Amino acid sequence: MKVILRQDVEKIGKLGETINAKDGYARNYLIPRGLALEATDKSLKIIEQEKQNLIKKIDREKKEIESLAQKIKNTSCTISVEVGLDDKFFGVVTNQDIAKAYEQEGVVVDKRLIDLKDPIRELGVFYVPIKLHPEVTVEAKVWIVKT
Repeated sequence: MKVILRQDVEKIGKLGETINAKDGYARNYLIPRGLALEATDKSLKIIEQEKQNLIKKIDREKKEIESLAQKIKNTSCTISVEVGLDDKFFGVVTNQDIAKAYEQEGVVVDKRLIDLKDPIRELGVFYVPIKLHPEVTVEAKVWIVKT
């Protein structure tokens, strides 16, 4: 049976592809779960409409992410830490600390998106990459100062 996939199905195909599936698999699994439609002219039009809606949604989300990236780029945060003799840290600055500092500045960033290789252990200005989207990465300016 020829079916058109409504979404990506692992090991089967991608959205909009027309595949040959066994009748039982198509009727009992793919079609009832909304993963595919029987290949007809009408269903082809439905799939094309769904593709266009998905593309619009992705573009909208990317624009929102780019505006957030611009906010992050225009904002810098300051983190105050306690230091001892010779400016030695008592702790470290992690991605969670950076996320909290940006939240205080009015920019909400998920700590899992902050790509901090190693915790920061010294005073100064650091540019930390934040990966908001597979296509959008922005450098956040973080000031580490002593209290």
